[in-house]
Amino acid sequence: MRIVLLNQFFWPDSVATAQFLSDVAQALAQDNEVTAICSTARESGSSPDPGPGPNMTILRTGGFRFGHRGLARIASYISYLAGTIWHGVRLQSTEMYFTLTTPPILSVIGSGLAFLHRARHLIWEMDVYPDIASDIGYFKRGGIADRLVGAVLDWSRRRASGIIVLGEEMKKRLIARGIPEEKIHVAENWADGREIRPQQLSNGPFVVEYSGNLGLAHEVDTVLEVIGRLRNNPGIRFVFAGGGPKRQQLETACRKRQMRNVNFRPYCRRTELSRSLGEGHLGLVTQLSETVGSVVPSKIYGIMAAGRPILYIGPKESTPARHIRRFNCGWQIPPGDVNGLEQLLLHLDRNRHLVFEAGERARIAFEENFDRSIGVERILRVIGSTNRSTDLVPKLSPSVVGD
Repeated sequence: MRIVLLNQFFWPDSVATAQFLSDVAQALAQDNEVTAICSTARESGSSPDPGPGPNMTILRTGGFRFGHRGLARIASYISYLAGTIWHGVRLQSTEMYFTLTTPPILSVIGSGLAFLHRARHLIWEMDVYPDIASDIGYFKRGGIADRLVGAVLDWSRRRASGIIVLGEEMKKRLIARGIPEEKIHVAENWADGREIRPQQLSNGPFVVEYSGNLGLAHEVDTVLEVIGRLRNNPGIRFVFAGGGPKRQQLETACRKRQMRNVNFRPYCRRTELSRSLGEGHLGLVTQLSETVGSVVPSKIYGIMAAGRPILYIGPKESTPARHIRRFNCGWQIPPGDVNGLEQLLLHLDRNRHLVFEAGERARIAFEENFDRSIGVERILRVIGSTNRSTDLVPKLSPSVVGD
């Protein structure tokens, strides 16, 4: 089958959507003719993945570097979309277009190309737009932008052969938008259990670690307040490794208040993720209550792979909270419960055996449900190109074409 993958970020970018799509591409390329159309410009602050790329053709569009500020983001989106159309219309005999949601309007391009080439179109919803923009206040809910963008994207969704979502709450969002339930397939994300292995817990200070993008859908006020309350406790420390707009806000606030119990680090490479996650006793995940269903945090899978419990600051209706209850592999704190979070951290610091035991349960649950081969297989079943092999490492370097 001739498959074209569309997403602004792809190998060797280290951001989450690039890594997930690269994992799927490696599996697809074993039995299919696969092409990816992506940007040459990586997300600002991210590091390239040094590992081998998928054995496939990669068409790279020139463009502006992605940034989280408005104009930089819009410029990078427009340049990538223009390049995608340029490459896409020239590809012949394509049987399937597989689009992610960076940029958010990308599925519309996928629908147009699928119509042009009489191909199938599958959408992988990493975030639900315009819901997420309305949830974080970027769009006025029910306003012109919200209704216009929603109508355009829902048109693309209804034309699609299928839609992959990351959790049951995301499926409910799309059903509420009028998307037929039979089109929607729930397939959760994953981590690589070979790359991320449990590390021995440190006997030093109790470390709460956040790894990855800290974006506008993430809750930071609760943890910021607790960092302040524990600033004079040398036994508890906080580490934020990654980037994102709220990461910058949090770092500025901590420096202004001279909080010395928190460290900020850049993104780490995929090959270094196991060591980085292993430095923490708890893996921190946060989410604004308003965003349940418009986003599904995927950080939990890497944390579970590392054999660490999840500390989730977010609503109980979400996927992370559901897995914490199901596998007894962490703790959920409602946003705003500063006293509850402070007392929990003090309790866990004094009773570290609870952390060890929850971490063991997290790794077992990960191996049974969320390892790379299991997660990729879920996607392949939806695509209709099932590959039972667990060896997803490509044998050749990719062919890279730039314009």
